[in-house]
Amino acid sequence: MAFTETSSVLAGRRVWVAGHRGMVGAAICRRLAREPCEVLTAGRSEVDLRRQSEVEAWMAATRPELVFVAAATVGGIHANNSRPAEFIYDNLMIEANIIHAAHRLGVKKLLFLGSSCIYPREAPQPMSEPALLTGPLEPTNQWYAVAKIAGIKLCQAYRRQYGCDFISAMPTNLYGIGDYFDLQNSHVLPALMVKIHRAKTLGHPTVEIWGSGQPRREFLFCDDLADALVFLMAHYSEESHVNVGCGTDVTIREVATLMAKVIGFTGDFAFDPTKPDGAPRKLLDIGLLTGLGWQPQTSLADGLALTYRWFLDHPGARGLG
Repeated sequence: MAFTETSSVLAGRRVWVAGHRGMVGAAICRRLAREPCEVLTAGRSEVDLRRQSEVEAWMAATRPELVFVAAATVGGIHANNSRPAEFIYDNLMIEANIIHAAHRLGVKKLLFLGSSCIYPREAPQPMSEPALLTGPLEPTNQWYAVAKIAGIKLCQAYRRQYGCDFISAMPTNLYGIGDYFDLQNSHVLPALMVKIHRAKTLGHPTVEIWGSGQPRREFLFCDDLADALVFLMAHYSEESHVNVGCGTDVTIREVATLMAKVIGFTGDFAFDPTKPDGAPRKLLDIGLLTGLGWQPQTSLADGLALTYRWFLDHPGARGLG
């Protein structure tokens, strides 16, 4: 894969990737390995990001110059619905603690990572950056969305009041190497991969899928996202958040069919319309990002193949059993 070259902004810098053990954080670390910088990480045993005193103490000791805020409590529709307090509290605390400490300790630049769920449920498609706060949110993930909107506004507020070079990026639906494969709590693609893989392995003729199969979703490979974030860290310094996606979407039925082809499953799908679909469509307008000179590199078919290869090579990954 050919990824975008960056400027000298990262050269010689101490760069903290908050949330380095997650899919996105790990992808950022892989991407930064190509840059002449020092990557800093901190596990949960070193610092609880929900505790302000611990965050400030760790940052004061390590003195990062650049920060990627990829740490978050995440999950799919079921997780959002069943753990709303966790989703809003954890994410508010994590982002507020890191952003405030970054200001106090003079961090040169910070990039906050949000989610496309910040946009209204009925936002015009494709969703552009100005659509934020123009209508009601999708109820099934409103807790996470509210926290992420607060993160955007925190970055903007610290920029306006203190002149901090804090920016935000809003990725579309993500998947890839190191994803969380769990039928109850993961996002749609890893959950589908587990279901279809098990059906193939056990010889089941049918895979049941939540919802009607008609909602349209945009999917971005995590390593493409990481490249976009490093690109933005090097080339973007404005108040507006920036959408990060691939610019095209597919139905859940279509992505399930493509995944079945990758996995080698030849059975059928049974869609359950009594289960929630979530938002009817989520496609980002990525004109701002592409106008800066960045383009995604990985097709959905290639990304799914890379992800499934990793899935097969890591049977001990969470949720696989």
